Amino acid sequence: MQVHQLHDDKDVSKETNADWMERRNNAVPKGVGHACPIFADRAENSEVWDVEGSRYIDFAGGIAVMNTGHVHPKITAAVQKQTELFSHTAFQVMPYRPYIELAERLNELAPGPTEKKTVFFTSGAEAVENSVKIARSFTGRPGIITFVGGYHGRSMMTLAMTGKVDPYKLGFGPFPSSVYHVPFPMKAHNVTTEDSINAIHNLFKADIEANQVAAIVLEPVQGEGGFYQAPAELMTALREICDEHGILLIADEVQSGFGRTGKLFAMEHYDVEADMITTAKSLASGYPLSGVIGKAEIMDAPNPGGLGGTYGGNPVSCAAGLAVLEVMEEENLLARSTELGEMITARLNTIKAKEEINIIGDVRTLGAMTAFELVDHDGKPSPTLTKAMTTKALEKKLVLLSCGTFGNTIRILVPLTVSDDVLNEGLAIIEEVIHELN
Repeated sequence: MQVHQLHDDKDVSKETNADWMERRNNAVPKGVGHACPIFADRAENSEVWDVEGSRYIDFAGGIAVMNTGHVHPKITAAVQKQTELFSHTAFQVMPYRPYIELAERLNELAPGPTEKKTVFFTSGAEAVENSVKIARSFTGRPGIITFVGGYHGRSMMTLAMTGKVDPYKLGFGPFPSSVYHVPFPMKAHNVTTEDSINAIHNLFKADIEANQVAAIVLEPVQGEGGFYQAPAELMTALREICDEHGILLIADEVQSGFGRTGKLFAMEHYDVEADMITTAKSLASGYPLSGVIGKAEIMDAPNPGGLGGTYGGNPVSCAAGLAVLEVMEEENLLARSTELGEMITARLNTIKAKEEINIIGDVRTLGAMTAFELVDHDGKPSPTLTKAMTTKALEKKLVLLSCGTFGNTIRILVPLTVSDDVLNEGLAIIEEVIHELN
């Protein structure tokens, strides 16, 4: 893939990250945080160059958005072709081919035998919020059950659903009502599937009647919560509860979808069909697009005009989404995802096994959705070490993200298109930093 200089028409040799940060502080509210105090100038596959010309290895992927890598030539070509035709009409005003074509493909690919329909939006939060609207329309019920540690977005409804207060909910309440949280299984922290199911039954006894619950919403693998995978027995039990009480099961796959777990959808790892799946992030390789894929009967519940959005299913983004599916098939990225997860966890477990290393806790992966926890010398979660890890890694030109209910998890979201050489270069930096912190 050829990298092109994006600023041939001006001298950027004197630009600095510090200067741009000063301009950012003067122009943008402080409420928008940054994992890295560096400003991107250009990118290629799994590497990013800042405005000062420094190269970074990208293990963040725009928070799981760049599964097909930065500036993939096939996706870029599809976007350029569509922009030459038109960039917007509003699907509700004058519909267009790419929206229908992408919806048809997703309906075919979504797991489960039931006939599907798909509606598109712009952000992951919009997709999740609209899945709630559809569920309430179909069931005529208000209640929503979600899980501690789950992250569902930044709109008021999705903030109510999100199971983490700091930093997302601070100062923004009150939130919409009829949302209830139960524990999510975390083997590393002694929370079991039985704990989760018992909590749901207790909700039915103490807080809301089962026949007033519209949906149970969960991430098959929690993203911001720490990359904990929902056990198979949890998913089976949830499906049984939903079927017994007429509740819908919604899988939030905004982060876990599009190859990250070694399957196109993480729900393919289960013998359970969700009633709806929400998707975004790597759906369109960085172009704003999200969607709700669901059983046709359920998706048809809202009346005409009840769903939509000015930019929802933008034709340029839909063109990118179609190209993403082609790239994933042509480059066999689902198998590559599994391979990457095995390579990364093998390296992490080798580091952990060293006698002198005692700060690595649980290491876990599903496909290339990989994470490891940092603990202090008493084995307790250490957000301090985790912050030091991301800071030192960035100093060594590796972009890493943290997450987790306890703030002590490092998540690896490297593009699935990464070369072995660049991957191993990044893993070597992780090992170097771990030795420095130990």
